[in-house]
Amino acid sequence: MATVEQVQPAVAAPTVVGRSRAGEIALRMLTYLLLIAGALIVFVPFAWMISTSLKAEQSLFLYPPEWIPRPPRWSNYVEAWRVLPFGRFLINTLFITTLAMVAEIFTASIVAYGFARYRFPLRNTLFILLLSTMMLPGILTIIPKFVMWRELGRIDTFSPLTVGAWFVWGPSFVFLLRQFFMTIPREIEEAAILDGANTFQVYWQIMLPLVKPALLAIAVLSFQANWNNFEGPLIYLNTLEKYPMILGLQFFGETLSKEAPKWHYMMAMSTMMAAPILALFFVAQRYFIEGIVVGGVKG
Repeated sequence: MATVEQVQPAVAAPTVVGRSRAGEIALRMLTYLLLIAGALIVFVPFAWMISTSLKAEQSLFLYPPEWIPRPPRWSNYVEAWRVLPFGRFLINTLFITTLAMVAEIFTASIVAYGFARYRFPLRNTLFILLLSTMMLPGILTIIPKFVMWRELGRIDTFSPLTVGAWFVWGPSFVFLLRQFFMTIPREIEEAAILDGANTFQVYWQIMLPLVKPALLAIAVLSFQANWNNFEGPLIYLNTLEKYPMILGLQFFGETLSKEAPKWHYMMAMSTMMAAPILALFFVAQRYFIEGIVVGGVKG
């Protein structure tokens, strides 16, 4: 005798997909909240610096604080600029930064290309030795480098701040570029060589354009490091006319502190000091992030 099976109605329950989707949304919201909080932590001091740079001296210590000066005093920038020869400081800074940045990009790319594309004895050992220099605290090399430049008679010149860049003083840049070079198929080089290109032409005309994101990332990092280099000029430069902006800013603060501190002038010059770095980052941020991410995960 045939029996009829009784089918129990299914009980409605949250699906696994629904729960995972809700968890993903919650995680994304938490991530955005943390990013916004971090951005505010960074942005508020910068906004206060700009606000202070546009205030009149009698408005500096008002309570409650005045975030939007009324009216803004743009003349603070002109007046602060005239206290010291900041025009000369700017020329010195651009010279040091540009020369050191070009040297770092050029030498790091050549060394990275050699490590990535050529096989030679002790290649891996030398590469590990190069990277190990990143673990050496910079404070340990200050005295030996100062003695070396003093013996060469280059104290109070720009040589210690620029010449060293031609000897690959950025091992992290070498590592980043090597990772990029290793992702490029060798068939591209072989095709160029078959077409009659020599080694330098392959490196200069074929390989460098293919690692453009990494080169721009290095340019941003190098520009920022050399633009804000305070320790080097403080150690090697003695003449006021040779100071870069960051050292001139410190001397500027000492000059103003002889009287009542003029914080509006200090903030004006600090804003001018930070503006080029921010502008460069916003212009090249897409390539900068791509260069850091791709260079760090491939190879």
